[in-house]
Amino acid sequence: MITASLKNYRQSPRKVRGVANLVKGKTVEQALNTLNFLSKKAADPLHGLLLSAIANAKNNFNIEKDTLMIKELRVDSGYILKRRMPRARGSAFPINKRTSHVLLVLAPKPEKKK
Repeated sequence: MITASLKNYRQSPRKVRGVANLVKGKTVEQALNTLNFLSKKAADPLHGLLLSAIANAKNNFNIEKDTLMIKELRVDSGYILKRRMPRARGSAFPINKRTSHVLLVLAPKPEKKK
């Protein structure tokens, strides 16, 4: 299994999961094309993460990217930065700035049975 991870990405997991679900289960070429033309903020870091996983496969396992597909793309919640916004009469309103942990697992494509 070829893995790559992105820790403490400063965007909420809910927004990152929307992009991750678009490329989950696709081949590496299809995922790269999808992420290249997607106009979401999370598409660029996920594209870099996918390129990192491809480089891991090439350098560590000597596997070409043509034979790979995305087996798992998991987006978990990271730590939460807790901030306050001043409100009326001296009160404060909580603001949670959420972060994401992303785990990408690549695997060889399954062989087609004849």
